[in-house]
Amino acid sequence: MTESPNYPQSPASASPGQAPAPPRPGTIEAAFWAFIAAPVIGLIGGLLIFADRDKIAATLRDTNRQRGGNLTDAQIDQTVNVTMITAVVIAVIIAALYLLFAFKLRAGRNWARIVLTVLAALQLISLLTGQSTIGGYLAVLAAVVGVVLSFTGPSNAYIAAVKAQR
Repeated sequence: MTESPNYPQSPASASPGQAPAPPRPGTIEAAFWAFIAAPVIGLIGGLLIFADRDKIAATLRDTNRQRGGNLTDAQIDQTVNVTMITAVVIAVIIAALYLLFAFKLRAGRNWARIVLTVLAALQLISLLTGQSTIGGYLAVLAAVVGVVLSFTGPSNAYIAAVKAQR
């Protein structure tokens, strides 16, 4: 007796009576990849800060001395280490959420598009109000491109079609 191979089910055959998912437009795909690029660029930029660790510690030491602070070199080193590790952990959490929302956008969820727009706006405000690097500018640029693409006509039609299907 021969068994037939176990092929994965297509979405249409997996749910009898349900219409197949509308085709995903290129604008949603491009927005998805822009939203993937934004946190990846941000994480790379965040990791590059470790190369400047000694410079950051030296600046903090100078500031401590100029202000008559009483922090020891060991305390300053510990503060720099804890701050950098905390920043990386926060960046990884934000990147993971960004990726989750990007996948939900790709699946046609309007709420994810709204959340990604808010995150991109917050990222842009952060860039404009603080110091940033070229990586920060590139990450914001990728996020803004993702927002623009996610609100084009084909993207709007796709999200509406997915919503109507549910």
